[in-house]
Amino acid sequence: METAPARHLGGIHHVTAIAGHPQENVDFYMGLLGMRLVNRSVNQDDPQTYHLFYADAVGSPGTDLTFFAWPGGPAGRRGAGQAVSVALAIPPGAVTYWARRLTGAGIAVEGPVQRGTEDVLTFTDPHGLVLELVAGPDTGARDPWVPWTAGPVPVEHAIRGIHRVTLAVARWEATRAFLESPLRFRLLEEGDGRLRFATGSGGSGAQVDVVRAAGWGRIAVGTVHHVAWRTPDDAAHQAWQRELHGLGVGVTPIIDRFWFRSIYFREPGGVLFEIATDGPGFAVDEAVERLGEHLVLPPWLEPERAQIEQALLPIRLPVPAPGRA
Repeated sequence: METAPARHLGGIHHVTAIAGHPQENVDFYMGLLGMRLVNRSVNQDDPQTYHLFYADAVGSPGTDLTFFAWPGGPAGRRGAGQAVSVALAIPPGAVTYWARRLTGAGIAVEGPVQRGTEDVLTFTDPHGLVLELVAGPDTGARDPWVPWTAGPVPVEHAIRGIHRVTLAVARWEATRAFLESPLRFRLLEEGDGRLRFATGSGGSGAQVDVVRAAGWGRIAVGTVHHVAWRTPDDAAHQAWQRELHGLGVGVTPIIDRFWFRSIYFREPGGVLFEIATDGPGFAVDEAVERLGEHLVLPPWLEPERAQIEQALLPIRLPVPAPGRA
């Protein structure tokens, strides 16, 4: 008898966006936001392009914000068919710290504003990606989350992972139906021009908002490329692939990304989704204390290492005083 998919997806696995110059990306996410660079690799579909992963100390699923670096690439345009903002979880009480830290670095910040039970700061990264820092009742106690004690941000204020993503679609009726079935999200609330859904246990890291957009977006520098959702193991992952394929969804075969397995498909509004396994994780080929220090490649790309390294710009990791603002 075939295995059925896990009843619900476990939440957000990672979000992948497109950056410009990789050094500017590293300086911002590692040096300013205090997220650890846990994997310095390449886009496996375009190996002469970096794929940089920022997360907690060990790259726990749900804490990863990742980037393809396109130095000199064209600017994207936010609109229908993409995720238009990424919210990162911070602990309750950390908003003042972050407002000071960001403005002190010359970042234009909107807020804090209160949205329901959450306090929100909004800003953009150096390449135009819209980010939110959200403090709410459930943002301080993320599991899994392993603090990076050697980072530049004190642990009590550190980013806990991805809190929520916002999708923009031209019409949301088909997206709503798709999220509710086959993906088994549940509608939490509707109002102020948005729908909010949750999967799994809900709460921080397991929510998605859907809004309407009048024009179509363009995926390029400063925009989100795709949103990945969690599934616990290979058996559940294979079952999701079979179910989606059986329903006529244009889902890819399972792709081995070495650190996890992936399938890809688009929801009816055009947003690219991925379902990824929680493991094996980034420590499968690197010691935890050395994560992100050197270029790592999946075994099938190792024969091309010399050509790949020649094509990539050098990256210098910031070395801030640990735990200091």
